[in-house]
Amino acid sequence: MTPEPDEGIRVLVVDDHAVVRRGLQSFLGSERDLEVVGDAAGGNEALALLAELDAEGRRPHVVLMDLQMTPVDGIEAIRLVRERYDDVEVVALTSFGDEQLVFAALEAGATGYLLKDSGADEVATAVRDAHAGALRLAPAISARLMSALRTRERDPKADLTPRELEVVRLVGGGKANKEVAAHLRISERTARTHVSHILRKLKLSSRTQMAVWAVREGVADEAVANADEEAIRSG
Repeated sequence: MTPEPDEGIRVLVVDDHAVVRRGLQSFLGSERDLEVVGDAAGGNEALALLAELDAEGRRPHVVLMDLQMTPVDGIEAIRLVRERYDDVEVVALTSFGDEQLVFAALEAGATGYLLKDSGADEVATAVRDAHAGALRLAPAISARLMSALRTRERDPKADLTPRELEVVRLVGGGKANKEVAAHLRISERTARTHVSHILRKLKLSSRTQMAVWAVREGVADEAVANADEEAIRSG
């Protein structure tokens, strides 16, 4: 759901190219529900700025993170952001669609993965989806990624209740908490509680990691294959 104007989604832009940062700032800043609260040229700078913004009570809701940076690359920066600020979502934005890089970003805690040739509207939508807890992948890599996920070595299934497995299936199908609640006819708060319990049981740190686990374990195969475009739409 799009926030009201006074509840704008705060965004931090991280990219080592000034032109990219300026372009993203210009477009995102023109969206009434988005507020760019800062930009950084690298992982270390981003973490320092996050600490400053947090101290000021302006912690970003979403970070747009380039992956190809030095000395701290985007994967490590994502991991550190999620480790220090578990309520801050991260969308990876890069020129590369390599499967291993995608896996690394998602497993580090990214809530989305877009290529830099994505349209401006796609980037804005990915920010909104990340804030809502929904996964968004660039269309150029989503089908290949889901296929690869299914073929990776599977870990033993955790001891989840039937209701928790249903929640995992829905999250794996790209559903946000509000959609999970509507599907199961429960409150959004109850849906969030289920997600928290499942993350703890599976020893995971994000909804994205839960979605990855769901596909890997075969829990979400059918949901991913048949989800409607708005549920797990990739761009």
